[in-house]
This record gives sequence, C-alpha cells and structure tokens, in this order.
Amino acid sequence: MTTEPWSVEFERRADRDLERLDPPVKQRVLAAIDRLASDPRSANLRQLKGRPESRLRVGDWRVVVGLDTAARTIIIQHVLPRGRAYDR
Repeated sequence: MTTEPWSVEFERRADRDLERLDPPVKQRVLAAIDRLASDPRSANLRQLKGRPESRLRVGDWRVVVGLDTAARTIIIQHVLPRGRAYDR
C-alpha cells in the first residue's frame, strides 16, 4: 500500500473562501486538509446525499471536496459555514 499523500487542488472559489476566514480558523481548515491528503480513507469524510461531492467537517465549517481516486487528487471546492454548505 502506498503511503504517499494525495495531491490537493483548490478551485478558485475555495481560495476565495479561505481568504475570508479568520487566521485561526484558516489554520485549522488547512491542517484538516493536510490530514485528509495524508490518508483520505481514515478522514471523517461524508458523501453528500444526491451529489457527487463529500464534506469534511472542521468545527462549524464544512470543506466540500471532490475525490479523483484514479489521479489520487483531492479537489477542494468550497469552505463554508455549516448553515450555507448544503444550499448549493
């Protein structure tokens, strides 16, 4: 089994979401994404119902991600507060 971390790509809207976060929250979100990249199978990812994306919970924030298992890539789509994360 390969222990090499997955690559992480940020969509432009996820970059904008991260820029708007307070520094401590941003640091927690980025640390959670690093843990996810090191081992996505052990992370607390939940598949969103009726959608191809998954979500990673970081306190009151949700990181909406897409997984490309063939390319071993995690695509960060949004970083939103819990109340707005599922409106899309």
